[in-house]
Amino acid sequence: MGSGQSSEKVYCNRYLNGQGPPSLEQQAKEGLNGIPRGVTGCQPQGQMTWVILHRDLPGFPEDNTVQINYIFPDGIQTEKHPHPGNPYAGLRLCAYLPDSREGRRVLKLLEKAFNQQLLFTVTTNTEGEDTVTTASIPLKTHPDGGNKVDGYPDSDYLKTVRKLLRDKGIE
Repeated sequence: MGSGQSSEKVYCNRYLNGQGPPSLEQQAKEGLNGIPRGVTGCQPQGQMTWVILHRDLPGFPEDNTVQINYIFPDGIQTEKHPHPGNPYAGLRLCAYLPDSREGRRVLKLLEKAFNQQLLFTVTTNTEGEDTVTTASIPLKTHPDGGNKVDGYPDSDYLKTVRKLLRDKGIE
């Protein structure tokens, strides 16, 4: 290299010419030699179970309801969390899906995301307490009414969740 070029400029030119290292997204989705690998998040240890309720959700009158139960006991944060070694408050949460073909498809994707630790994380709330919260995938926690964010009816919800999970590599 001459005195007029820096190593940053050389790397930048390589990226512009498509010869740089793979993007972070590509690295996350692929292992060595392009072999896909599972991506994992920073979700604490917890449990996901589900049951069928014999009732419908607003907007899905022909279908029963899938109730998903998420349980996270209180715990100690790991190096993946904001304050390693400190305690965090657990979480008990119910979410709801229509028991339809599309709802069951989303349920399987949510199970896969849960097993890859991508649905929940530990964050600090407004009171300064560390607690388990949902990550970037919205969950419908009100089977009747509520607002558009966490309740039904919401005709686009299943499609939205599928897209958000696909963006995380869950298909």
